[in-house]
Amino acid sequence: PNLQKDGNVSDTVGGEKQEQEAVQEEEGEEEGKEKKIGFLEETQTSSFIIFRLFLFVVSTGPADRLEAVRDAFRHAWKGYKDHAWGHDELKPISKSFSEWFGLGLTLIDSLDTMWIMGLKEEFAEARRWVEKELSFDKNVDVNLFETTIRILGGLLSCYHLSGDQLFLEKAKDLGSRLMPAFKTPSKIPFSDVNIGKGTAHPPRWTSDSTVAEVTSIQLEFRELSRLTQEPQYQEVVNEVMKMVHTLPGKHDGLVPMFINTNSGQFTHKGVFTLGARADSYYEYLLKQWIQGGKTEDDLLEDYLQAIEGVKKHLVRKTGPNMLTFIGELSHNRFNAKMDHLVCFLPGTLALGAHNGLPGDHMDLAVQLMETCHQMYVQMETGLSPEIAHFSLQSSDGRDVVVKPADRHNLLRPETVESLFYMYRFTKDTKYRDWGWDILQNFNKYTKIPDGGYTSINNVRDPVNPGPRDKMESFFLGETLKYLYLLFSDDMKLLSLDKYIFNTEAHPLPIWPSPPK
Repeated sequence: PNLQKDGNVSDTVGGEKQEQEAVQEEEGEEEGKEKKIGFLEETQTSSFIIFRLFLFVVSTGPADRLEAVRDAFRHAWKGYKDHAWGHDELKPISKSFSEWFGLGLTLIDSLDTMWIMGLKEEFAEARRWVEKELSFDKNVDVNLFETTIRILGGLLSCYHLSGDQLFLEKAKDLGSRLMPAFKTPSKIPFSDVNIGKGTAHPPRWTSDSTVAEVTSIQLEFRELSRLTQEPQYQEVVNEVMKMVHTLPGKHDGLVPMFINTNSGQFTHKGVFTLGARADSYYEYLLKQWIQGGKTEDDLLEDYLQAIEGVKKHLVRKTGPNMLTFIGELSHNRFNAKMDHLVCFLPGTLALGAHNGLPGDHMDLAVQLMETCHQMYVQMETGLSPEIAHFSLQSSDGRDVVVKPADRHNLLRPETVESLFYMYRFTKDTKYRDWGWDILQNFNKYTKIPDGGYTSINNVRDPVNPGPRDKMESFFLGETLKYLYLLFSDDMKLLSLDKYIFNTEAHPLPIWPSPPK
């Protein structure tokens, strides 16, 4: 049975009266060592006695927490291996799988996590699948952005970590098959590409692509060019950034959510968010600048301007407890709505400050990190909803309000991602404690007993959170990886002065500075 922070570990029925006994482990001497205090509670009824063992985990040391993340990964991987091996995503409750692109998405997304965690047997077995089974010669439409960040990014990362040429060869094959997406009138890529036929097209319902998708493939394509010495990959994605740099329709550096592949212009203007469809544009401005050795001034200029735009138009405080949050702007009307996706921002702001950007970026990061933490702790399950609304009136009882349609949790990584950056740069152990609470609540409400974890429908209902029967690939690729890095004491493990993480948590090297 799962070890729960404050619930029953097990309910057992015994026919004979047993002595009440206490379970206590000696407290470790080093700071943060785990201390477990438990007791058996005896309840007499007319016909039998119920014993409940309560185990309270006061705190744990770094080694215990690391092992707990490894255990979570092994448990998730067991479900995938048993019921979805070689397929895209596990459905852990029905013990089946779902396909998105038919390219072993979870397996490839998880490879570098296994390498980082030292799970050598699991890695070797997955590598064999990549060598023998993974083929991109398939008549299948894939999403350019998702395939780039999850599969191309995952393969490139594995090549760098392991030095294994297999991963680079697969990355080259995939990269060349994604190139038809850029054959558009405007050079803004189509959202979808058939990697077998070499054709590409926009979604069925529009000729637009989303801004986040076309501006969040650059780290991977640029790195592919650097490794292969074939410039075309970098050229097509740099062209997109140059165009977006000069486009009209921005609002103090903030960009609309859609861009037309025929005209190359922003569409649906006047709506600005740091959530879905725009989020990773801002992240990749900073990360491309860092990746390239801080030489591309347009990227830095756009990033700094965007953060000023965020502070000017989107930052507000709640009425009840003065929590700082990021809202949305729709035709000059402010909406106090924040996607969980926006919780990438504290980590990105902290990364910028670490790389010499203004100190007030770090101040904002600290405040937003607290808010993302509150999006978890103010929910009955201790897990964040997909979307939160914030109370602006001080008379309102709580800061975070969740609409019924927004109460789901998809095992997303953004908050633990930012906790990792914040801990690396501040060494404040509260960020580790917050991450530990999140891991325990994932174990308590989303863990499926015989393997895998599931998204849930309702973070406000701890009795019936409503399992959704889906484990997203990013739970292994990102969420558990960032938790592992958060708890690791090895600051040289993927040093943030040597690696940049793509938006799917796949580490890529920061390029050596060119000789002056």
